[in-house]
Amino acid sequence: MRVLIGCEFSGVVRDAFTLRGHYAMSCDLLPTESKGPHYQGSVLDVLDDGWDLMIGHPPCTYLSYAAIRVWNDEGRCQKRLEALEFFRLLWEAPIGKICLENPKGCASPTIAKYSQAIQPYYFGDRQFKTTWLWLKNLPLLKHYESETLFNKQTHTKKPEPIYINKNGKSIHFCGAMGGGKDRAKNRAKFWLGIANAMAEQWG
Repeated sequence: MRVLIGCEFSGVVRDAFTLRGHYAMSCDLLPTESKGPHYQGSVLDVLDDGWDLMIGHPPCTYLSYAAIRVWNDEGRCQKRLEALEFFRLLWEAPIGKICLENPKGCASPTIAKYSQAIQPYYFGDRQFKTTWLWLKNLPLLKHYESETLFNKQTHTKKPEPIYINKNGKSIHFCGAMGGGKDRAKNRAKFWLGIANAMAEQWG
């Protein structure tokens, strides 16, 4: 199967599919961090190259509800519209099977209603970061809170918050990150457990 991983520089999802015998190529404006097939440029350049499956990680900076406090800042409305258009182009790409992932944000239901909400700890990575999946011609990712007769447990223990802020809100992985030029890049890195589940169940 030919698999395109859009907006990925880490190679995590690409490598999960490659290890299972598929041809997978990542694509991002940044160079890849791990050796493997990678197109450095816009994913829009390669959407028509005969892919069977695309897993896309469109940038969430202007889509995520986490940034809602600055939504009305100068210039952000236009950038949000541009981000939604990019999301739409990926969702309507000429590829039979599509998964797009993003945190909670305005792409649902503006472009399409999300299909599934997951957490890294559902798949063995002890972190809390709500992730929405938009699925086209793909089943929901299966995960198991406890072992059954036919299935192994995939959940690890739900992580405790890193701290509780003065308003009583639990702060987890992303919220506890400091500022700096690499903050967005570090937030964008994908979880190995989810990548492996995608490759095992959809590959």
